[in-house]
Amino acid sequence: MAFQCQKHSYMKEFETLVVSCTPAELKIAVNGKKETLKGFDVILEDTLLFPEGGGQPDDRGFMNDIPVLRVTRRGPKAIHFVQSTLEPLSIVQLKIDWERRFDHMQQHSGQHLITAIADLMFGFKTTSWELGRQRSFIELDTPSVTGEQVEALELAVNEKIREHIPVNVRVVTVDDPEVEKVRSRGLPDDHAGPVRIVDIVGIDANMCCGTHVSNLSHLQAIKILGTDKGKKNKTNLIFLAGNRVLKYAERSYTVERALTTLLKNGPEEHVEAVDKLQKSVKLLQKNNLSLLRDLALLTANSFKSDPNKGKLLVLHRKDGDNEFMNIIANEVSAEVVLLFLTVGDEKGAGLFLLAGQVDAVEALGSKVSQILDGKGAGKRGRYQGKANKMSKRTEVEALLQQYVSSLDTKEE
Repeated sequence: MAFQCQKHSYMKEFETLVVSCTPAELKIAVNGKKETLKGFDVILEDTLLFPEGGGQPDDRGFMNDIPVLRVTRRGPKAIHFVQSTLEPLSIVQLKIDWERRFDHMQQHSGQHLITAIADLMFGFKTTSWELGRQRSFIELDTPSVTGEQVEALELAVNEKIREHIPVNVRVVTVDDPEVEKVRSRGLPDDHAGPVRIVDIVGIDANMCCGTHVSNLSHLQAIKILGTDKGKKNKTNLIFLAGNRVLKYAERSYTVERALTTLLKNGPEEHVEAVDKLQKSVKLLQKNNLSLLRDLALLTANSFKSDPNKGKLLVLHRKDGDNEFMNIIANEVSAEVVLLFLTVGDEKGAGLFLLAGQVDAVEALGSKVSQILDGKGAGKRGRYQGKANKMSKRTEVEALLQQYVSSLDTKEE
């Protein structure tokens, strides 16, 4: 069965009938955390919303003003996930998220064009592709693509766009002889019904279930950003089509203007200026590390030479690092029962090191980590890790002081 979205890719609204509505769940990721939404799987008599497939993500839209959060294919059926129940046999009005749909049409048709021209010009076969949120890539069955080949390919596909070439969609039966003649990576195992052939007139004919532009001119332009090394002697070709090219140009110009303001020079000098800044920063970091090492040794020696030094040393430095703490620990551990060092934001996150007598560190290390809301590990008289609540350092100091005082009491 060909859905309404496949017959009329440019249609934005459509009325249809609810066949079924059953309780369901949808797993999603929000800010990197997995969540499960409760809702309903709705099957319609026909649909305007494309279910994911063929490398193309699913559509978004509305069903009687109810947001459709996911559309998937199950055999010949399209499953729409919504969070409100709908009565079977009721009539619903579908509205497409047109910006998302047209973007997918441009990227998918752009992929067909690039794939066909790459094959015609260089014999590079496409083995897979992915329509990403910001950019897409085509996996080519070749270990490398030269810069000259990328440039020639980009010129060729944009020339075809300017030629205003029609893109036609035909529906044929599975046993039609034409099916054997067109480009294809095979039908899904659960495919049922007729086969759609997307034909870029005079250039390429390919079996495809996705939504496409009706003319190459609707692609506007294609920009090939470059290539990445793919898996198993393959190359990923990264591209943008249509409105994504315009958005990319806008973002690039915004960044260019910001860099011009910050670097106080023209765009052609940006790279050189940033290179100089990076070298300066590396030199400053190197000098800073050297000073930190000297400061660590000075701090340790100052403590060791103090005639009134106690059995507990507590020290915090905002701009230190692990090496700073370990240098002090190496110099001072033998002089004290416990050494508690911290670096980082005094009220936020940072690093900590507890060192000293093995028994003391083993007894207190995990407690210190817990107070600081951190994670750490230790062995042989040292326990160190990351802390999220450096503001709790005073609580740790009180705990350590209590431990040292208890030892003094036992000695007496």
